[in-house]
Amino acid sequence: MKKLVAAVLLMGMTLSLAACGNTEADSNKASGGANEADNQTANADDADTGDEESSQAADEEGQTGGDTFTVGFDQDFPPFGYVGDDGEFTGFDIEMATECAKRMGKEVVLQPIDWDSKDMELESGTIDCIWNGFTMNGREDQYTWSDSYMDNTQVVITKKDSGITTLADLAGKIVEVQKESSAQSALEDEDHTELLASFGDFLQVAEYNTAFMDLESGAVDAIAIDIGVANFQLEGREDDYIILDEVISSEQYAVGFLKGNEALRDEVQATLMEMVDDGTFAQISDKYFGYDVCTLKRTGAEDTEAE
Repeated sequence: MKKLVAAVLLMGMTLSLAACGNTEADSNKASGGANEADNQTANADDADTGDEESSQAADEEGQTGGDTFTVGFDQDFPPFGYVGDDGEFTGFDIEMATECAKRMGKEVVLQPIDWDSKDMELESGTIDCIWNGFTMNGREDQYTWSDSYMDNTQVVITKKDSGITTLADLAGKIVEVQKESSAQSALEDEDHTELLASFGDFLQVAEYNTAFMDLESGAVDAIAIDIGVANFQLEGREDDYIILDEVISSEQYAVGFLKGNEALRDEVQATLMEMVDDGTFAQISDKYFGYDVCTLKRTGAEDTEAE
């Protein structure tokens, strides 16, 4: 009997110890699972913080252009942007932008674009700015702008023997412009409704080089164009073509940035003023136009005049 009681007691102790062991193991397992979950949560929080920091850094880099400065321009718009005889991109605005990038410690990237796709290029981040004889008038609220650096007048070019000497003489004539150009905008505004309606036809082409070929062949009677481009195109051909004395409109050129990108605008603006103050702007201008086209006033000029 004593042996039976002892056996029963021994079996009970064994079962009790086994139960305690399982409970402890389950407890440890649960504790380990909780710790693992906490670690995963902590890792996730760290990842979120990293993502936020990366996103913030990306946003800041996007605002200033990072280590590069990508300039969108029309490669068929001399003398502001075009392909030179050596096959390289050149022009007044190209040289200005390249010098500006150098002073800002950035690598310039010259990105030719279709002019009618310029907004898409800017909004997608393909380019940092539009710098290529870009008229700000009428677009003031569409972009963040630098200060105007050059005045621009819209004029009409025709053959010297065409008999056209005034805007009124364009009645019944075929007039051509570059699509999405300042000249097109000027002629289509409400101030020139009657003038536009008087044309026999009003055509748009992809680039002004084509327009000049059309004028030369007699396919069109006149071209409406920016004065700077007109003077460049007519150099050496003054005996065959004329620019009408009567102008269509007067506008201003500036550098256009994505709306709200004031950080990059301010950086470029400050650098432009450096180039004005040390005479670099005037040197580049004289190379392409024969005079200083700058409309930016030198820093401290007002104080000098006051003295």
